[in-house]
Order: sequence, then structure tokens, then C-alpha cells
Amino acid sequence: MTILTKAILVYAHGNVDQMKFEEVSLNKPAAGEVQIQQKAIGLNFIDIYYRTGLYQAPLPHGLGFEGAGIVVAVGEGVSHLKEGDRVAYGQSPLGAYAYVRNVPAKQVVKLPDEISFEEGAAMMLKGLTVQYLFRQTYPLKAGETVLLHAAAGGVGLIACQWAKALGVKLIGTVSSDEKAALAKQMGAWETINYTKENVVERVKELTNGEKLPVVYDGVGKDTFETSLDCLRPRGLLVSYGNASGAVEGVNLGILASKGSLYVTRPTLGTHVNTLEKMQKAADELFTHVLAGDIKILIEQRYPLHDVAQAHRDLAARKTTGATVLTVE
Repeated sequence: MTILTKAILVYAHGNVDQMKFEEVSLNKPAAGEVQIQQKAIGLNFIDIYYRTGLYQAPLPHGLGFEGAGIVVAVGEGVSHLKEGDRVAYGQSPLGAYAYVRNVPAKQVVKLPDEISFEEGAAMMLKGLTVQYLFRQTYPLKAGETVLLHAAAGGVGLIACQWAKALGVKLIGTVSSDEKAALAKQMGAWETINYTKENVVERVKELTNGEKLPVVYDGVGKDTFETSLDCLRPRGLLVSYGNASGAVEGVNLGILASKGSLYVTRPTLGTHVNTLEKMQKAADELFTHVLAGDIKILIEQRYPLHDVAQAHRDLAARKTTGATVLTVE
């Protein structure tokens, strides 16, 4: 059976005007899928990458990877979910910007009753990102000091809290004193306002010249060399995003000259590529949220039909914490 719903589609890459809010037909869920009546949708920088074409997908395509809602239909072969379940997901095929959608069931987990749909939509991609960064890519140990860029963003504020829960001293870069105060409030050990301070020199001061074993960089082009210069010999740069544009034209020799450094470019998808891995990562995230170690700070809400303004504000760095798109 086919139903009609509304969704955002992109027919050509470019500015926010390329996002079209349209009525679309949706088939019943195929084998291995569930159909979700969405209650909230997460907004992330990766959505901008796909809209502009920095990340490529065959046109036309939807946008968004993160949402929460209620299962309204279940495809053949799905056993861990049923109609009526409260669910959330943070890694799916493009298309979360929709009222109703089908999602591979292996990417969907039950949402605890104590966590709201908005929190679920705001935390899954960002929270699972922090989980793989801190627990898999470079497993953090209590007492370590690390640097994370954009500490007052959606990923950043979860990271500040998770680091504190692990006994890790997180230094966060921010663009204003207000964002610095927010990051400190949410668990950052120290902050660096890069509009006023030299990040590398401040890191040296905070570490007594030793610098850091790992830097987490979701900004990309603008911070790449700064991140390398904050690392101690044989340190690891985890470059997991491109908020300022892609890192290009890197001469590998720079890693040698700066101290036999390591660089990795991980993605969430390769860390939670099975239901078992997704469930394990989500369970760890939910445990921290339910214990109160991590609070999901939703600072902006936009109706789905106003997604263009949401993208403008996110790109202009006018947002803090998480942003959700609401479904009327």
C-alpha cells in the first residue's frame, strides 16, 4: 500500500533554495525495513554537505540522517521492533527530512520512555559520533587531556559531558565568550576562544609544553594545521568533519616533520554497520543520558517547512547545542 506524505527533496546542489518541500508517495516498508511516523528530526552539518554537493549522492535525493518517532508498519523479517514502538536512529539512508519514512530496521533502536522524541532526534547522530570517537577511534582513559574543536556545538556539548564522565580533561575551542561559558558549564575542563587566543600556544600553556595525545577535529580545512601543531610526537588527529570545508592537498611529509603524527578520517557508518554494533553504542549513550551524565541541550527548533532558515543559522554558526526540526 502506498501513502502520501511530505518530505524535503533536493533536485540540484546549491544554496538553501534547492530544498523543496513536497508531497511524495511512500511505499509500504520492504523486507528488513520499518516505517516511522516521525515526531522530530535532527539537524547536522553533514546535511549541509549533501545539500551543497560537498558530499555526493544521486539526484534527486532527500536530506537528513537522524530522527525519532513511532513505528507504524514493519517489513518482513524484522523481529526486534513492532508497531507502536518508540524509536530513534542516527545513521540511515538520506531522507530523514520527512513526516513519514522507511528506514532499514538494523539502523533503528528502541527509545527509552524516559527520553523524549526531541531528545532522541537531537542525540543519536551526535551522541553516537561521540561514542565512536571517544570509545572506539581513540579509547580515552581517565586523566588524559584532549582537544575538541567547536565545543559548544551539538557534538561538542555531548563530548564535554562524556569526557567529564570518563575523567578526561577536555579543552574545547569556541568562537565567543558565551560559547566558552556554555562549554565549561557542560563539562569542559578549559576553553580557548580562537577569535582572541592562539590555540596552539594556549594548548602548550595548559599542558606545560607537552601538548596532546589526540585532537578531535570536526571543522576541517580551517583547523587542520592547528590541530597537528597541538599534538605531541606520535599523536593522533581524528578528523571527523568538514564544517569549514574539506581538507585537501595534504603532503604526508608534514606528519613526519611535526613528530611522526597519525591522522584518521573516520565515519559513524563504519563503526555501527550492524544492528549489534548500533545497539551496543546506543545502549552506552542511553545509559549516560538516563544516569544524568549527559543532558541533551536543544537550543533551536524549526518546523520542517522552515528548514532553509535552520540551514542558514547552522552554517553561520548562530546555533549552540542541538537543533531539531519539528513535524506539524
